[in-house]
Amino acid sequence: MQRSRRRPQGRKLLCPAHPDQVIEGNGRKYFLHLLKAEELQARGMAHKTAKLVIEAYPVLVLSNEWLEELFCPKCGTSRWCHITRQEDGSNTLRWAPRELWQQVAHVDPLVPNPTVSEFTRRSARRPSLKRADGKRYFD
Repeated sequence: MQRSRRRPQGRKLLCPAHPDQVIEGNGRKYFLHLLKAEELQARGMAHKTAKLVIEAYPVLVLSNEWLEELFCPKCGTSRWCHITRQEDGSNTLRWAPRELWQQVAHVDPLVPNPTVSEFTRRSARRPSLKRADGKRYFD
């Protein structure tokens, strides 16, 4: 009996701006949470079924939709993407609109971490800042 030697393939995500460019990222996944039946209806569920599901699970975590920060070499930047896994195992990708962060529990990427002091935040940015004479602090 012959053994299967197929290695698992990594996920192939293509940049929405550059369809021929594979984008990389292995960061944390922020799964979407649904609190209302209308949000389930927008994803194709019947009204009555959506109400029953929300009554049974007040906070429904979607395991096939999440937000993740990905890097595109052609764009040269990291951007937040909304990834949806289809039934056949493929992924669809689009830039994450700001409204989707309201469906992620207790995370907002634009608000700084309140547990980090202003001194630490300023010190972390310091290597990228320039002095009065135009040179960087650490060159």
